[in-house]
Amino acid sequence: MPVVKMRERGQLTIPYEYRKELGLGKEDVLNIIKIGDVLILVPKQLAGDIISRKMESAMRKKDLTLDNLLKNLREQRKRYSRETHAKTKA
Repeated sequence: MPVVKMRERGQLTIPYEYRKELGLGKEDVLNIIKIGDVLILVPKQLAGDIISRKMESAMRKKDLTLDNLLKNLREQRKRYSRETHAKTKA
């Protein structure tokens, strides 16, 4: 079991092998949980990160690009505008 030393301002270095195994990067955010006399560090997954990973995965499966999505969005807006303005003229 690796041992780490707390530095002057309460900083710890998570051993490289743990960072690599957990996929932790330089700017990652961790939650710290205190249970009795034990501290537990847990990678915090931000909602935006989770959503973007799911979207990226879904886009890859369907072979979509951001350009495809933006083009479709523009088409949807045009159609919505036509339908909305047609109703107000009638």
